[in-house]
Amino acid sequence: MNTCIDPAQHLLGQGPLVSRERLWQSLMDLARLGATTKGGVCRLALTDLDRQARDLFVHWCEQAGCKVTVDAIGNIFARRPGRDPALPPVMTGSHIDTQPTGGKFDGCYGVMAGLEVIRTLNDLDLSTEAPLEVVVWTNEEGSRFAPCMMGSGVFAGKFGLQETLDKVDGQGLSVGAELQRIGYAGSRVPTGHAVGAYFEAHIEQGPVLEDQRTTIGVVQGCLGQKWFDLVLTGIEAHAGPTPMHLRKDALVGAAQVVTAVNRVAHAHQPHACGTVGCLDLHPGSRNVIPGQVKMTIDLRHLHPDHLAAMVAEVREAIETSAAEHGLSFELTPTADFPPLYFAEQCVDAVRQGARQLGLKHMDIVSGAGHDAIFLAGLGPTGMIFVPCEGGISHNEIENAAPQDLADGCDVLLRALFQAANQGAR
Repeated sequence: MNTCIDPAQHLLGQGPLVSRERLWQSLMDLARLGATTKGGVCRLALTDLDRQARDLFVHWCEQAGCKVTVDAIGNIFARRPGRDPALPPVMTGSHIDTQPTGGKFDGCYGVMAGLEVIRTLNDLDLSTEAPLEVVVWTNEEGSRFAPCMMGSGVFAGKFGLQETLDKVDGQGLSVGAELQRIGYAGSRVPTGHAVGAYFEAHIEQGPVLEDQRTTIGVVQGCLGQKWFDLVLTGIEAHAGPTPMHLRKDALVGAAQVVTAVNRVAHAHQPHACGTVGCLDLHPGSRNVIPGQVKMTIDLRHLHPDHLAAMVAEVREAIETSAAEHGLSFELTPTADFPPLYFAEQCVDAVRQGARQLGLKHMDIVSGAGHDAIFLAGLGPTGMIFVPCEGGISHNEIENAAPQDLADGCDVLLRALFQAANQGAR
């Protein structure tokens, strides 16, 4: 039996195709908007700098022949037509807003990699059956407006449009008003769109790939997250006259909880993380026994049963600590993201792309939140990780190697091309 080989598929299997230099230059040009003296980027969502970055992206996409639309929450969609316009688009993208002390690559890489895929397909004069869309999601970071992953959350129907538009920043300025001010309150309806598939390329934001000297992270899924606010209340008292055995020291109780969070995370490896990121004590005087401590607890795991067990064990440790030290406590849930496994066909497409290119790759999980989490509820979804220097992200010194970024983009090209031609004859 003779097997017919699609010439385009054969071409994509030959070797690197994207332009490393063009991808890098796009990232550097974008990084000039909000550049900091330490080499990073400060470009908060819906500021004038964000508008300038959006304008630049739109300009580049229109130059590449894409039709650009904007929805009511400010998400930008750049569509390259497919042979069958009735098919749902195969999508890729990320965000271009940053942390106040952000880097050049977090989010921006995923957007510029998507644009580079479009440019490469244009260079090769290759078409796809389904349309391709590169998306800039609004306010992924959540630095200026809460919650994070705002644009993709509205798109996926996780957040209501009007309540999201009504969110305000620290100065009382609303999302809706700022979208209007910068000219990105679009007319496209933000919900109800079919998604053929979604892939997001991203720097790892951790040290695993670099430690393993591996170029491509084949992302299996994202850790589930459960966040809590904990208040432990004892009694303030004089540090001198109050005997140790009669104290109700909230900080000593909190220290026991911090130790328990760390212990529980170590006990549920692999894929477990436990963090106390904020701790505030009252009254904060050197010769007064702390009477109250407010703290945060962040628990993460890839498996639901392990995550539930971690929560139960930490709660038991809180109860034990409170009883031992004469404290009362209040534990309030503040966030709950279930563990997420990406679609098998998308994970396989990433792995196959890495193999075709002869790139060292490994299975990995994401410990951070990404827009892909919400898109996974709309269609098959996958992610591609590349290393970042020292595993450092959300930092002005965030860095990545041009070749690693290009390799990840070449994998993205193959994954998108395969997904956009599924079922094509």
